[in-house]
Amino acid sequence: MAKIEKTAITPTREQNYPDWYQEVVKAADMAENSPVRGCMVIKPWGYAIWENMMRLMDELFKETGVKNAYFPLFIPLSYMEKEAQHVEGFAKECAVVTHHRLEPDGKGGLKPAGELAEPLIVRPTSETIIGESMARWTSSYRDLPILINQWANVVRWEMRTRMFLRTSEFLWQEGHTAHATEQEAIERTMRMLDVYTKFVEEYLAMPVIRGRKTPSERFPGAEDTTCIEAMMQDKRALQAGTSHFLGQNFAKGSGIKFQTEEGQEAYAWTTSWGSSTRMIGGMIMVHSDDDGLVLPPRIAPAHVVILPIFKKGEDRSILENAIDLKNALEAKLFHGQKIRVELDDRDIGGARGWEWVKKGVPVRIELGPRDIEKNCVSMARRDQPSSKKASMNREAFIGEIPAILENIQESIFNRAILYRKENTFQMDDKKKFYNLFEKASGYHNGAFVMAHWCGSDKCEEMIKKDLSVTIRCIPFDSPAETGVCIYCGSASSRRVLFAKAY
Repeated sequence: MAKIEKTAITPTREQNYPDWYQEVVKAADMAENSPVRGCMVIKPWGYAIWENMMRLMDELFKETGVKNAYFPLFIPLSYMEKEAQHVEGFAKECAVVTHHRLEPDGKGGLKPAGELAEPLIVRPTSETIIGESMARWTSSYRDLPILINQWANVVRWEMRTRMFLRTSEFLWQEGHTAHATEQEAIERTMRMLDVYTKFVEEYLAMPVIRGRKTPSERFPGAEDTTCIEAMMQDKRALQAGTSHFLGQNFAKGSGIKFQTEEGQEAYAWTTSWGSSTRMIGGMIMVHSDDDGLVLPPRIAPAHVVILPIFKKGEDRSILENAIDLKNALEAKLFHGQKIRVELDDRDIGGARGWEWVKKGVPVRIELGPRDIEKNCVSMARRDQPSSKKASMNREAFIGEIPAILENIQESIFNRAILYRKENTFQMDDKKKFYNLFEKASGYHNGAFVMAHWCGSDKCEEMIKKDLSVTIRCIPFDSPAETGVCIYCGSASSRRVLFAKAY
């Protein structure tokens, strides 16, 4: 009988992918379920990842001229009603506040009291209330463009939740801009998609496919929705960021008007774009393994963890040596930032090393008496098998650590590209297409399939109904090509990306 390799995470990806994901989040000490149904508590390690993501994205946004602001959590119902298509898209997910106080119920408990004159929506997104502010800020073409972003929480009352991927309350950023011309708004829409692409690929090491949503998948009220889609290890797609061209729809609903250079009154052209803690879930599912989390170095809370190994009586000199190593590493820069080092001197045996494996720290260093005697360090990289270790000269390691971290970043990105390439297919036969997705389950959720689509909402809906497969996007790089629709056989001029999705 073949020996079964022991892993830190049970079940493994192959055995039960959804449960594996939840166990990785738990084992890495990233988050836990809240007493409030569908919500989560983000623990320090998980929040440190989000902080790094916020800082890096914020820098990229500001490079394009965007400024941060903050808007109310509560949105009057009348504001939502100004944009009928928008509110219809979010109606089933809205949490509504109808009272402003509690009072005794006469039975030892409390009951809502003080009914509000107008119900308040807990923001699912902020186009309507930000539009109200933009309308007050805009009177002339000289007031435009307005380029605003806010870091906030939103509430969408989800029925089926999973930590980071889909929760009733989540953290995100939402950008909102207003422009004097249609072309300027379209260019902003694409520019922000470029920013998301850069961040997700260069920092989260997740390769993405850029494209346009079909009309039925657009953001409610938008004229055009662009997106980036990434493949998870179970071959499902995850939408990692979206950027919407809203046309003048929201400007008309909110009254964002201005006087043109020619002295005429016109409505502004607006955009919105957003990403959330869902990106963390995507990063987990793209890179992690059956021993736990694997973190891209550029967003890791710690780049290196030092584990001094000592016996009683030896601890002082070894610990001092470890502190010297920590200081030397922290004097180095990686991608413009000081290298972040954890020193773990707890006396808890082998569990100490496994904790950091499960947390996904890119580089682990063991430092014992023999290492010090030889002027070496024992190094393990998280992108390689946990059992693989290498002895390096101490000075050489200190000098090479930035390059080692960069190599890990490239390694996991290239691994994800190869995985997507191996699981992406062109298909023209409906029977093969259906057979692939009908048999898909668990860790084997089919593939990314590039197939022709005639443009019919009906064909798109039938595939979704039959297979739970959606058109993730119409890729920008999908070439013009004569073919026939994978569902109905009608003429088609371009392939689109089909997949199961989160």
